[in-house]
Amino acid sequence: MIVAGFGFRRTATVASLRAALTATAPKGVEMLAAPVDKAFAECLQTLAREMSLPVQPVQDEALQAVETTTLSEVSQSHRGTGSVAEACALVAAGPQAELLTTRQVSPDRMATCAIAKGPRV
Repeated sequence: MIVAGFGFRRTATVASLRAALTATAPKGVEMLAAPVDKAFAECLQTLAREMSLPVQPVQDEALQAVETTTLSEVSQSHRGTGSVAEACALVAAGPQAELLTTRQVSPDRMATCAIAKGPRV
């Protein structure tokens, strides 16, 4: 399972998410993931519909239990993880998942995306 994990501000647009995803040079993405309180945001749901992919909501407790490569002080203080995008991708991809790309930031700095691969089916 290849998962694109997202972190984004409430004011992010679908263009913000698309730009962050594009920066990861995604190949074979099968699912999108985001924190549970943002998984149903219109911008993410629009991107999911465009890509015909499901969205996996990720609980904050699960985000905090995953070690990320990136350490963002903002993410750490708000969510208890170094990178929301990396943690979402890793959790949604399943146990023993590995990052294929660390978080990438959209040019407008409203969204981040990371790609993970794992055994989840």
